[in-house]
Amino acid sequence: MQANLEVLFTPAEFSALRPEQLSETVCVVFDVLRATTSMVTALAGGALRVFPVTEIAQALELRRRHPDALLAGERDGLRIRAAQTGGTDFDLGNSPREFTGPRVAGREIIMSTTNGTRALQACRGARQILAGALVNLAAVADWIAREKPARLLVVCAGTFEEAAYEDTWAAGALCDRVWPLFQGDGVADSAQIARDICLRAPGDLGSLPQHSRNARRLLARPELRDDVAFCWQRDVFPVVAALRQGALERITLPSENDARA
Repeated sequence: MQANLEVLFTPAEFSALRPEQLSETVCVVFDVLRATTSMVTALAGGALRVFPVTEIAQALELRRRHPDALLAGERDGLRIRAAQTGGTDFDLGNSPREFTGPRVAGREIIMSTTNGTRALQACRGARQILAGALVNLAAVADWIAREKPARLLVVCAGTFEEAAYEDTWAAGALCDRVWPLFQGDGVADSAQIARDICLRAPGDLGSLPQHSRNARRLLARPELRDDVAFCWQRDVFPVVAALRQGALERITLPSENDARA
């Protein structure tokens, strides 16, 4: 019997996901450092949609169909360059600080990263796929509380093929916020583990490098070190980003409808 609340910790678990088994499942994908944070930031900054693709070749092919779209992404943490594509420099890397203001407003973005876009694609077939990050955690938790899905699967993108501390911590934080909806026999041990890590481990930025290999890697690069502090911000964007017809789009929340009335 499937659990009603479950967490996947590593990319090795993606292969077990079957579209036909996810039809009643809401998936929330975390790649805190940095892909889903960048995607949410882009939509908060007015981007029209973000197309997550796994391969560079897919990004280039999609760009031919969307010639005005921005190309974004990374390999080994750095922006994809012409030497990796056969002649095309990507417009943006994977730093959320690049996805703000006029740079992305009104634009489509085609994005390929090492883990984050792969994790989103692995959830194909789910009833709903959301991009989660610490910057929009409260908005995602509020959406789940309102929609009350029968099953919630929290997917950690990880680092390389391993678990990532920051994604596990964020998954646990989300589990904690929605715990009253799922607690009981329907909660998988993985959700309990993630929640326990969040509740017992320090959640401050200063402690992150002690636990996160990915954070240490970014902090060691002067041009990327400020991304860590950006990604570790809490609840700064009231944005829910859902994957629809191959692209992440911003869901209009009830509070936004009220503001427009």
